[in-house]
Amino acid sequence: MATSLDSRRALGELGERIARQHLARAGYEILATNFRTRFGELDVVAADSRCLVFCEVKTRIAGTRRGPAGPLDAIGPRKRAQVRAMAREWLASSRGSGRPSRAELRFDAIGILMTRSGRLVSLDHLEDAF
Repeated sequence: MATSLDSRRALGELGERIARQHLARAGYEILATNFRTRFGELDVVAADSRCLVFCEVKTRIAGTRRGPAGPLDAIGPRKRAQVRAMAREWLASSRGSGRPSRAELRFDAIGILMTRSGRLVSLDHLEDAF
């Protein structure tokens, strides 16, 4: 029997996979996924022609009213600070590694709403979210 944590983790993984597919279709190069740091885990690090993009992905089930109203509402000041700290760790670990670099950094957010059966309801990609 799946626990609540297992189903939440599966939902998050599905949302992140959908977000990566969205970014790839939009022309981004995916550089890293689920990069672990002492501050937490970066969901997606990507690059477009101009920016390194650190992307936080939030996935929710449509119609549930627990927690913030929508996926993007869950990215408050504390989460933004955490993502910035994780980005610093990724940048420090990638120096001299041959990973692509860009002149600019950007923090994006992707909010995904799904049905209980796993069908995509909506995907909102907010560039330069924070």
